[in-house]
Amino acid sequence: MSSVSHRLCLLRHAQAALVPGLPDHDRPLTESGETAALRVGDWLAEAQLLPDIAIVSTARRTRATWDGVQKRLSAFVPAVFEKRIYESTPENILESIQYTAEAHHCVLVVGHNPGLHQLALDLIEQGDSNSLARLNQEFTPGSLVIIDFPALPAWEQLDRHSGVLQRFVTP
Repeated sequence: MSSVSHRLCLLRHAQAALVPGLPDHDRPLTESGETAALRVGDWLAEAQLLPDIAIVSTARRTRATWDGVQKRLSAFVPAVFEKRIYESTPENILESIQYTAEAHHCVLVVGHNPGLHQLALDLIEQGDSNSLARLNQEFTPGSLVIIDFPALPAWEQLDRHSGVLQRFVTP
């Protein structure tokens, strides 16, 4: 990340099970969701991309996604579990990121659609046209978007249409 001031990774939770009578917040991952979370972790490890911190929704499925990712990373990454990004708006997720300590230059957010997808679209100003076209059409469970902010002085100044889409990875 030598020439990049700040990097944001937005990860939609992996596939969750629909369990009759179980509150939405408590939905577990499916078996394929657990596998997808491990694959995202493998991809991050292979790309040598180690976040400084993870901001994770308090929902069971986001926590389980993060657990799978963390298992595959080369080092422990501290996580903050944030209730306000559970099924939240792009504005609330953005605010959670803006409150991130300046010592953290690479932040991973594990959250939900449609808020996470909309935030990704709102933040990106430029990037690979094929990846942008794919991202505009879908953000399936387990999808990961990596956005760089080369000129961002501090997270608190993060604003819309200021990022460069580096990668869009789907399981």
